[in-house]
Amino acid sequence: MKRYSKDKNINQKVYDLLKLGWIVKKGSKHPSIISPEGSRLTVPSTPSDYRAWRNFYRNVRQLTTGNVR
Repeated sequence: MKRYSKDKNINQKVYDLLKLGWIVKKGSKHPSIISPEGSRLTVPSTPSDYRAWRNFYRNVRQLTTGNVR
């Protein structure tokens, strides 16, 4: 099982998104996930902020509902 992040919650969410048809694109420092609609989101591979999981989940939710600013 490939790890995309050291945070277990972020890693599990990436796996869930992959099952829904999202694609992972490897970057030079961080991987990105691309939604079926073509929106891109960077995966924090070594999050140092304690809010990283909440911020990542919020960004995914915004992309899936279309509420992107």
